[in-house]
Amino acid sequence: MDPVLSGADPTTPMEVYNNATSATGGDSRLYNLNVFYNPGDIAWILTSTALVLLMIPGVGFFYSGLARRKSALSLLWLSVMSTAVVTFQWFFWGYSLAFSHKAGPFIGALDNFGLRNVLAAPSIGSSRIPDLLFCIYQGMFAAITVALAVGAVAERGRMLPCIIYMFVWTTIIYDPIACWTWNSSGWVFQMGGLDFAGGTPVHIASGTAALAYSYMLGKRSGHGTQELNYRPHNVTHIVIGTVFLWVGWFGFNAGSALSANLRAVMAALCTNLAACVGGITWCLVDYRLERKWSTVGFCSGVIAGLVAITPGSGYVPAWAAVIFGACGGVACNYATKLKYFLRCDDALDIFAVHGVGGFIGNILTAFFAADYIAHLDGYTVIDGGWLNRNWVQIGYQLADSFTGGAYSFLGTCLILGALDFLGKFIPAFRLRATEEEEAAGIDDVEIGEFAYDYVELTREVKMPDEDVDEGMSTHSLDRHGAGMAMTSHHEKNQDSVDSAQQLAEWAHRA
Repeated sequence: MDPVLSGADPTTPMEVYNNATSATGGDSRLYNLNVFYNPGDIAWILTSTALVLLMIPGVGFFYSGLARRKSALSLLWLSVMSTAVVTFQWFFWGYSLAFSHKAGPFIGALDNFGLRNVLAAPSIGSSRIPDLLFCIYQGMFAAITVALAVGAVAERGRMLPCIIYMFVWTTIIYDPIACWTWNSSGWVFQMGGLDFAGGTPVHIASGTAALAYSYMLGKRSGHGTQELNYRPHNVTHIVIGTVFLWVGWFGFNAGSALSANLRAVMAALCTNLAACVGGITWCLVDYRLERKWSTVGFCSGVIAGLVAITPGSGYVPAWAAVIFGACGGVACNYATKLKYFLRCDDALDIFAVHGVGGFIGNILTAFFAADYIAHLDGYTVIDGGWLNRNWVQIGYQLADSFTGGAYSFLGTCLILGALDFLGKFIPAFRLRATEEEEAAGIDDVEIGEFAYDYVELTREVKMPDEDVDEGMSTHSLDRHGAGMAMTSHHEKNQDSVDSAQQLAEWAHRA
């Protein structure tokens, strides 16, 4: 018999949670705590958690492809390291600071320190899923936010200070913003701000943090001159990173419905549509000037569309996603020129795409949020945006956006300023690599490994004047020595390699 006709609702848990006296949700030795939740909801959020995790190496590949060869591996390393550092921070006290049940308007308490009492009680985000599931899902949001921000260290930032920064920034910046945006006690939540999946906590926060980090590090050597003939070194990595991000964003946005329902489906549809329109729009804007169909431009536009739709994906109808994608693509494209006006070396345009894109998404949400879209989950009630004649929503969105951006920018400056000050006495805390280290490449200096093994490549190339093996023996081109020799003599031109023959000649001369 049809469950609807029989009076049974397949989306309703078997039992209503009623163990309010237990902080953990009950004793699993005495009760089956699974009866309070729908297995479909749990399965979907677990899947979404894995999808958001997939975004982090996607960020790494995207950033690595945009950078130069000699620092490509360091950006991949920082992206995956952010997962490890932030996951520990989230366990240690991050989840409690952001989503404590005893939180205030700005930050949570420490009642869930070390995930104490985080088990089967309904989460602060939704009664449809338990604390434990909400914790791991939101932990991925924290990790991807940090991964986005640390791309600012590209080609001249040192690793150890950045790792320390990850932990401190998540604690002081991300956790409070997440609390006031998504915790039911937070001031933005109470005010009526609408941010479905992270326009302010994720994108504006990471974009302004990257801008601050770029200022604090200073410009790369040769920036603004012919000496730094900058161009992405591996467009294939950019495409791979974009695909990872695009796929993962389904979990990022649709998963933020915190249940397997029609609202999640609408969020997934809006996410994909905005990404497609953003990619097309950016391509068209670039073609107008260059008369080239840029692959990098398309990928950048896809990311811009995804960023823009993030805060509104669970609030707006499908047709509005076209506007989000188009506005995001145009605004972020032109915003890449802001770094020249701001006199900042934002090497990977993180502020232009995430800071500006998140702001555009927040504002457009004020216009196109609709009460009937939010209620697709069956229980969320909002006043909506201008579509519902709720004119004041634009004020709420502006207050949220500017407050989050200013807090992240100023807080990041203070954190990095403190680390750099300590670096005057403890060299390990020094933020920036020396000029010699920057010339050699962060991969060689900080990691000792490379994204590309030039030595092994030259072993397979015939030398112009002598046998390859003899040449290698004569010049003692071991793994480290060859890399250093080629870097020291040809660093300025390494991104203009056109053939394996040139590599062979470099090795021979070294």
